[in-house]
Amino acid sequence: MTTLRRPRPRARHPLADTDLTLGRTVMVIPTYNEADNLGWIVERLRTAQPSVDVLVVDDGSPDGTGALADGLAADDPQVHVLHRTAKGGLGAAYLAGFAWALERGYDVIGEMDADGSHQPEQLHRLLAGLADADLVIGSRWVPGGSVVNWPWEREVLSRGGNLYVRLLLGIDVRDATAGFRLFRRTTLEKLRLDEVRSTGYVFQTDLVSRTLRAGLTVREVPIEFVERVRGESKMSGQVAVESLKRITQWGLRERWAQLRGERRAAAPERQLQPR
Repeated sequence: MTTLRRPRPRARHPLADTDLTLGRTVMVIPTYNEADNLGWIVERLRTAQPSVDVLVVDDGSPDGTGALADGLAADDPQVHVLHRTAKGGLGAAYLAGFAWALERGYDVIGEMDADGSHQPEQLHRLLAGLADADLVIGSRWVPGGSVVNWPWEREVLSRGGNLYVRLLLGIDVRDATAGFRLFRRTTLEKLRLDEVRSTGYVFQTDLVSRTLRAGLTVREVPIEFVERVRGESKMSGQVAVESLKRITQWGLRERWAQLRGERRAAAPERQLQPR
């Protein structure tokens, strides 16, 4: 049985409310079996940025996460819950959360994990970075970024995967797989979210690529990423392989499209050359 605990009175964070000039902000937090972490992370987020709303998107967690989220929402009018009937993947959960937030007129829509890996106390860095950007990413791999308590194989996989993304997709982003980020409303409206088919972790890379292809600005700010201390990670070797397969497909398709475009552009010139 899940026990619902009323949050303690909150002390204001010294850098709270740095988002006021950006408009209404909501952080979307997808959950699946995060009952051990959700209350703790929501309380920290509401303390760090009291003006920021929270949307929990729960994929039918069997461990009572959904009921816990409902209890948090009952105690705090700035916490909201979206229940999905089955586990549909990270990307699908975020798309549902984005649609919810856009329908309700939020100006800034963010992503963060429920497991404590993303530090709510560092959200002010992303809010500040959004002042001159369309998408801000809390990055582990730019100067000043770091990871804590990560096994070396996870770091190698993440650094190598991001290098692969940069080389294959041609995007100048150090941490395209990161999940701590803020979008302007106008950014999401330009990305044709109804055409996004990425439901898993590769969703993060997909949206970065779409943002850049739309001619928008992506900024990375350094964060400290902390390995979860409770619960089980949803990342696995199978998930990583599937993500690499999708990225490879996109990269090859993009290269083929560029090659065809170059051939089409060169054809008229050849026709005009004297024989």
